[in-house]
Amino acid sequence: MANGLPMGALKVAVVAMGVLIVAGVLTIAVVIAGRMSQMPAATSAVVLDEPAGTRIVGVSALPDRLALQLQGGGPDRVVMVDIRTGRVVARAALAH
Repeated sequence: MANGLPMGALKVAVVAMGVLIVAGVLTIAVVIAGRMSQMPAATSAVVLDEPAGTRIVGVSALPDRLALQLQGGGPDRVVMVDIRTGRVVARAALAH
């Protein structure tokens, strides 16, 4: 007897706790896998159709967009790119 508990009860408690630990780890794994499968796939490359001499001088990230500040090759401008598709969704240019 250990601390007033019969040995059979102790074995049942140890087995029950082991089952709970395994069930908890499996639940966490399933939740993480489910959330990762819902994440949008990242595009591998974005090709900007900008004039020669254009350079990126600033980048800002939004949840679903990327704002690129461009200089050279014309007036300074900002280009918004959709992260999921890699397509340019908006342009804003300063007049010279």
